[in-house]
Parts: sequence; C-alpha cells; structure tokens
Amino acid sequence: MIDNISWLSIYPEIVLLVMGCVIALVDLGVKSPRRTATYVLTLLTLAVVAVMQAMYASSGNTFYGWGNMVVSDAMGNWLKCFATVAMMVTLVYGRPYAGDRGMLQGGEFFTLSMFALLGMFIMISGNNFLLIYLGLECLTLSSYALVALRRDHATSTEAAMKYFVLGAMASGFLLYGMSMLYGATGSLDIGEVFKAINSGQIKHQVLVFGLVFIVAGLAFKLGAVPFHMWVPDVYQGAPTAITAMIGGAPKLAAFAMVMRLLVDGLLPLAIDWQQMLAVLAIASLLVGNLAAIMQTNLKRMLAYSTIAQMGFVLLGLLSGVVNGNVNPANVESAYSSAMFYVVTYVLTTLAAFGVILLLSREGFESEEISDLAGLNQRSPLYAGVMAACLFSMAGIPPLVGFYAKLAVLQALVASGQALYIGLAVYAVVMSLIGAFYYLRVVKVMYFDKPLTATSVSAPFDVRAVLTVNGALVLLLGIFPSALMSLCADAIVRALAS
Repeated sequence: MIDNISWLSIYPEIVLLVMGCVIALVDLGVKSPRRTATYVLTLLTLAVVAVMQAMYASSGNTFYGWGNMVVSDAMGNWLKCFATVAMMVTLVYGRPYAGDRGMLQGGEFFTLSMFALLGMFIMISGNNFLLIYLGLECLTLSSYALVALRRDHATSTEAAMKYFVLGAMASGFLLYGMSMLYGATGSLDIGEVFKAINSGQIKHQVLVFGLVFIVAGLAFKLGAVPFHMWVPDVYQGAPTAITAMIGGAPKLAAFAMVMRLLVDGLLPLAIDWQQMLAVLAIASLLVGNLAAIMQTNLKRMLAYSTIAQMGFVLLGLLSGVVNGNVNPANVESAYSSAMFYVVTYVLTTLAAFGVILLLSREGFESEEISDLAGLNQRSPLYAGVMAACLFSMAGIPPLVGFYAKLAVLQALVASGQALYIGLAVYAVVMSLIGAFYYLRVVKVMYFDKPLTATSVSAPFDVRAVLTVNGALVLLLGIFPSALMSLCADAIVRALAS
C-alpha cells in the first residue's frame, strides 16, 4: 500500500505530467498562431508548481517516498522552484521569437518544455540510480526534439543530430558506471550504495572504474572539458529560444544530479572524484576562456563562456572534503557556494539570452557580436541589461557574478590545502583572461556605430520580465546574503538527512 508521504513527495511531478498532457489536448483546439491560450495555461501551471515547491522548501522538511526512490528535501525543492521560474522566464522570452519562425504551429514548444521540466524534477528528486537516469532521459529526449523543432532549418536539424549522438554516448557512460556500482554494491538506492562503500568491504578498483564512467557522464551534462564538444555547436545551431532553455534550468538539474550521486552516494570515494573534478575544472577554465576570445558569433561565445563558468562550479564542488575528512564547515561553504554560483549563473544567462531574443526579429538572427553595435543608442535600457550580465559573468563588482566567484574562491582558500589555494589563484588568472571577451561586447554596444536605426520593441511581458531579471543581477550582487543563506541552509538540511 502506498502511503501519503509517497504521494506528497511527487505532487509537483504529478501536476507537471497531467498538465503537460492537458496542454497538449487543449492546444488541438487553439486557432491563434501565437498560441495565446496554450501560453497562458502553461505559465499558470508553472506558477502554481513554483509556489508549491517554494512552500515545500520553506517548511524545511525532508521525507522519502516510493521505497526511498524519491527524496523531498530543502535543496531539491529550492532547485525545482528555481528551475520552474527559469522555464517560465525562458518561455516569456522565447514565445515572440518562436512565433516569428513558425515554431508555434503546434503546441510542441510548450508541451515539450513541460516534459523537459518534468525530467529535471525527477533528476533533482531521484534517490535511486535508475530514477535519476530516467529523469535524465526525459529531459534529454525532450531537448533533442526542441532543438529540431524548427523543421525547415538545416542548421537546427544538424545541431539536434549532433546533440543526440553525443548525448546518447554520455548517457551510455553514465548508465555503464551505474551498472558497475550496482554490481559492486548490490543496490540501486543511493543511501544503500553509500553504506556499502563506507563499509570498506568492496574492492576499491571496481568502485573507481564505475566512478570514472559516472564522472564522465556528469561532465557531459555540465558541459565540462573534454566532454564539451556538443555545447558550442548546439548553442549556435539551435533556435535561440531553445538555446536559452538548454543554457538555463537544466544546469540546476545537473548540479542536483552531481550532489545526489557524488556527495550523497559516493562521498567515501571523495579523494578519487575530487581529483577528476580538479582536472575537469582546470581544463574547462582554460579551454572555455581561450576559445571564447576567438569567437565572433555571440551564441558560440556564450557557449564557451558556459564551459568556463561550469569550471567554477566544479571548483566549489571539489573543495568540500579535505584529505578524505568531512568538515561540516568546509562542506557547507563549498557546496552552498557551488549552489549559489549555478543559481546566479542561470539568472544571468537568461537575461543575456533575453536581450539576444529581443533583438532578433522575423528574418533576422541577432547572433553575431557585430549585431549589437550601437545598442546603447537604440535602447539604453537593454544595453544596460546586457552590460550588467556580461560584467557579472566576468566577475566585476558589485554584480552577482562577482560575489558568486568570491564565494567559490573563499571555499577553496578556507580548505587550507596548497593545491586548492593554487586552484584559486589559477581561477582568478583565468577570470582576468575571460574578462576580455565580455568587455569586447560591451565596447561594441557602447562605442561602435549602430548598423541600423531600427528601434527595439518588445511585448510588455518580455520588457517587464527582462527589466526585473536585469535588476536582480545587480541587486543580488549588492545584497547577496539572503540567497547565500538560503543555499547554505538548503545544503545543511539536505546533507543532515
């Protein structure tokens, strides 16, 4: 018999699944080419789910359901809340763009977005290897279809094929690693796997072999070097509205998956996976920043920027355990700084893509850096929002990206390890190099002559959301304590369970 706790743990997922099917059916009767009714119903559903998740998270309770396959804790609920809000923002930004390019002829844009979010929710709540994998497949299959949604566009179709092939390979890595750990521990339950490894009765070589494949699969989902090949091609080739979706909410789910697998399940192997994360972080910061300097395509530049930003997230994740010793203070500062970083990165990247989508119009893709020439003369507000996002990604105070980088660097230095302090210095140097390509775009917006005198116009909902989004990038940098405390509390409660 299924208890009430089990149902309570998956209420948001049930709402998303049911409403995704309802939206698909309702859309059959919608005649408007802009799919207004479908759009409104989708946003209302997401708003209800976001409020539901915020209430769950605020309670601070942790409970397990469905035979310990699902966990509902503060970290997961806040990440699901932020992912839902990110999806709402993406749909607001992306709807005009999608409508101009015939991507709203059916309701697939909204329905697939709902199922992608459902996959993220399952990944975040999963306390079982198979459940996490199923959530990942739900997300990735929906993402493949969304990238190829512009059926008459060869570049989008090519990007979808590349994404599918490389994504299938990464899923195979992850599944093979999980099967190795299942064979070694005899369980798919993350808690039971932790206990089995911690007992010290399993051959270390077998565990490390499975761990290598799991870290490779996780690195692909984060877009870390050398598993980054899909990121620039998919970012550039996908319709910009879908690029914004891929670059936003899924990063929160990927972070949660790393926490569930590596921290909750494989913490006794921390010495092994920390070394792997260190190599991935070093390579991501180097390749991401150096490759971004050479780009003229704005979406491709932001793709390499994402790779470098994920390097910082990995630095935060690897600094929680020192020499195999779990220090509560180190754990809290390290994992909360990584969570804060990924949340604020998603906030910033959504605003940046919001401006790109705003400048794109029917028959014109605002993809090249030169397309932003003289934007300040055409629209000081949107140029200011874009500049704030770029300065934030570069880590310039008082924007939120500066505090996010500072929190990760503090966690590294607080460990007291020479290696981690060296990584902190290396990260600062890479950030200085990376500042060049961000400042180059700001220079183009403010000092180059505009290519067109066309004024920038957008629907009211897009203008309102983009203004609030840009303001938060600044305000959370000036007053970061509330969000940082929320992340720290969520991490502490999640690990205590």
